[in-house]
Amino acid sequence: MAVEITHVHVEGTTEDHRHITKYRWVNSSDGKTGTSDKPTMVHWIDVKKGRAYVGAGASTVPVGVIKPDNAAPYLRTYADGRWNNNLLSLPRF
Repeated sequence: MAVEITHVHVEGTTEDHRHITKYRWVNSSDGKTGTSDKPTMVHWIDVKKGRAYVGAGASTVPVGVIKPDNAAPYLRTYADGRWNNNLLSLPRF
């Protein structure tokens, strides 16, 4: 299963990937929508090998898990050979 992340919820005063706490998504195969918290999405991508992405068509960018040494894992997009900020460009909810 693959989902398109469409919105993010950021908590705190710092607007960075570590402060995204929830994700809204749509299932690309059946159109169902949902909201997942960060630990659930990290586990789904990292352990269950789920696929998430941002964008559509030629602008699709995969989402991966970043595992810093002294912090909780978080999600980030990966495009053009580098980690980037596509998630932070999404609408907030």
